[in-house]
Amino acid sequence: MKQVIASAWAILLGLMLLQVGNSLQGSLMGIRGGIEGFSTFQLSLIASAYFLGFLGGSRMAPLMIQRVGHVRVFAALGSFISAALILYPVVPDPYFWMALRVIIGFSLSGVYVTAESWLNNSATNETRGQALSAYMLCQMIGLVLGQGMLNFGDPGGYILFIIPSVLVSLSFAPILLAVAPTPAFETVKPMSLAALYTRSPTGFVGMFLLGFVFSAQFGMTAVYGSEVGLSVRDIAILVSAFFVGAIVLQYPIGWLSDRMDRRRLITGVAAVAALASGLGYLFGEVFEILILSALLAGGLAQPLYALLIAYTNDYLDPDEMAAASGGLIFINGLGAISGPPLVAWLMGAVGPAGFWLFLALVLAAIALYCLYRMTVRPSAYAVEAGDYDAVPYAQVLPTATPYAVVTAQELYAEAAEDMAEAQAGDNPPG
Repeated sequence: MKQVIASAWAILLGLMLLQVGNSLQGSLMGIRGGIEGFSTFQLSLIASAYFLGFLGGSRMAPLMIQRVGHVRVFAALGSFISAALILYPVVPDPYFWMALRVIIGFSLSGVYVTAESWLNNSATNETRGQALSAYMLCQMIGLVLGQGMLNFGDPGGYILFIIPSVLVSLSFAPILLAVAPTPAFETVKPMSLAALYTRSPTGFVGMFLLGFVFSAQFGMTAVYGSEVGLSVRDIAILVSAFFVGAIVLQYPIGWLSDRMDRRRLITGVAAVAALASGLGYLFGEVFEILILSALLAGGLAQPLYALLIAYTNDYLDPDEMAAASGGLIFINGLGAISGPPLVAWLMGAVGPAGFWLFLALVLAAIALYCLYRMTVRPSAYAVEAGDYDAVPYAQVLPTATPYAVVTAQELYAEAAEDMAEAQAGDNPPG
């Protein structure tokens, strides 16, 4: 890890600063929108606009990089992000904010793809796993730190919009000034959605529904907090709890994933996350219960993302994994775009607590669908009569782009092959 930090500290620092700014402005939208008098539905469209832009950027950024190069794409998209962040308070109009969020989502996706390819290129075969882990950790730290910065100014003023713009601008300096060669870049075409569903209905449906969950947690938590009258400090703590839970529970769930039937684990994790969300719905007036619900719902739901990718790969050949990962991220993005308006509709129907009810219903739907699929097709665990020869669980987050996910899958697939070869050498035939 020391070697990784020494060789890639500039990229990791830049990505963390970028995530701090992104995290801060994400929650600020919900709080400031409430101050400006935007409706819950309008705020949900603003939240969806980010995921729409992110999905488009993840598809187009690789083509842009191939055409004009990493440095130009990185600098241009970074300028768009920094400019958009300080324009929010200038024109407090929900539809103008939607356009800005599309631009930010698109640009951030392109920046992530560029930075991730740089990071991957700076690592050796021996350190690539540690580099990926460091990248994911920096992303989560940035998400949590961004929430803490909500207390640095008045949401009704300008300072909290200037801070993320400055952070984003500063984040590009260490990356662009780092002495690192421009890496080669190849696009990955996703598997068709029909083929992906045929190979793994559980992975397909699970990732689509999980997009609802992630976009609700990331885009609508601050809106919920504002509607129930939480202070800015309490909203920051609540949003942070979702990400802190993911940091704490990512490894234990990954450890279990490599040692048991993944479909059973998906069912159990989704069911417990649904129950945790139900606590928030029933006892939302108690702030401590809200924090516990967020810790468990976020800590269990976010690792489901990597778990569903790993489960899908159990039914694929190694040369299909990259294409399938791109398809899974695309369907997850479609769910993420749809999630916030559905949350807003439910909050309008039953009150602010509809936020937690939405999470509980969607997570329960994932668990129930997995139970149904268990009656239709045997799992990869049962196919080998108890000899679970599965693709290792790769720790990736919903904030990762297709490039990072594909890199993680290739890395862990190589590790699995090396492990199998070593075991074959220790136990020769006969």
